Amino acid sequence: MMPKAKKIACLALGFLLLFPGAAQADEVIPASNEEKAEQLQIATEYYSDDLMEPLEEIAETAAEPGANLDLPAKGAALMEVSTGRLLYEQDAHVQLAPASITKVMSLLLIMEAIDNGQFGVDTVVTASDYACSMGGSQIWLEPGETMTVDELLKATAVASANDATVALAELVAGSEEVFVQRMNARAEELGMQDTHFVNCTGLDAEGHVTSAYDVAVMSRALIQHSLIKNYSTIWMDTLRGGQSSLVNTNKLVRFYPGATGLKTGTTSQAGSCLAATAEKDGMELVAVVLGCPSSNDRFNSARKLLDHGYANWARVTVEVAPALLADIPVKKGMEPSVSVTVEEMDSILVAKGRQGDLAQNVDLLEEIEAPVYAGQQVGQIRLTLDEEEVGSVNILAAATVERLTFSRAVGRLLSALFTL
Repeated sequence: MMPKAKKIACLALGFLLLFPGAAQADEVIPASNEEKAEQLQIATEYYSDDLMEPLEEIAETAAEPGANLDLPAKGAALMEVSTGRLLYEQDAHVQLAPASITKVMSLLLIMEAIDNGQFGVDTVVTASDYACSMGGSQIWLEPGETMTVDELLKATAVASANDATVALAELVAGSEEVFVQRMNARAEELGMQDTHFVNCTGLDAEGHVTSAYDVAVMSRALIQHSLIKNYSTIWMDTLRGGQSSLVNTNKLVRFYPGATGLKTGTTSQAGSCLAATAEKDGMELVAVVLGCPSSNDRFNSARKLLDHGYANWARVTVEVAPALLADIPVKKGMEPSVSVTVEEMDSILVAKGRQGDLAQNVDLLEEIEAPVYAGQQVGQIRLTLDEEEVGSVNILAAATVERLTFSRAVGRLLSALFTL
């Protein structure tokens, strides 16, 4: 139980979160008593001992990569970001309501619009009547109120604000309807076959579904935009000159080492959901859990997935065997052969302890005709583990070899004769 004084402080902070304009204006955006009660409960939880205390201890993850984690989730997936490789799955393709994890796709489209130069983080947005009408989690935007893209991104990523998300969607596409069409088109481009979006916020709606696997796919796409981490890693912040408090709904951001985001979601239909991202030891992971019975279940399950990934997998640098890099004979060249090198190799994802089992299989030209140019691909080394290809590196010509022309051939012959 919290001390009485702390409870009062929590309620006061929750009130500011619910009614950010209350300190400055007499009118606030109307909301039902049920909505207010739900939001006040959430706001109070933000400042409760439970959220501020570290995550509870859980049993260590089993050491085997193929272990059954038996998570309390309707769907779960663990994916390595650079390769998109699925490291663990549990009913990963079951279609489920995603709640506010929907905003991962919304944020992806917003990041892409920023990258394409459509607008910048300093662009000022005017809140529409429609954006201000959103229920659920919100920052209680007033019609005509202005905020920068930076502020709205902060509200969307940190506080999961539906009104802020719709305001940004309207900036990108003109309306939420058109924006949702783009969300579905982008999902198709990413190969998200289990997904259909009806809105950009994640509010429960008929036919608004995705899967743990698809959430991992779109989370992987989003987290590769470095800008999103400026927002998804925020623990606490403010808007409106300090009048509106924001606290991240993702508890892992504060308590899990290496956490980089990404998005929580909770509705009565979806249950407690989380797409969690982290980066440690040169490896970035996405852990997704959908349909958990409680908030603690989602945090513990996501952490268990991340721990499982870091305990059992690693990215390693492979040294190419020098014997594989033989010179290649050159036909009709100024030189009889050309030496080779390999391009810079990315680290390889392997199960821990299996690096020594990697096999290097070379595919190198037996002969090449001039001209040959430095940096020209002349072969490839494929890295395999248990006959499965896990990586490759191109073999390149290390120098330029010009073609032997008739005049150069005559000159070379005369030089040889004079030498004799």
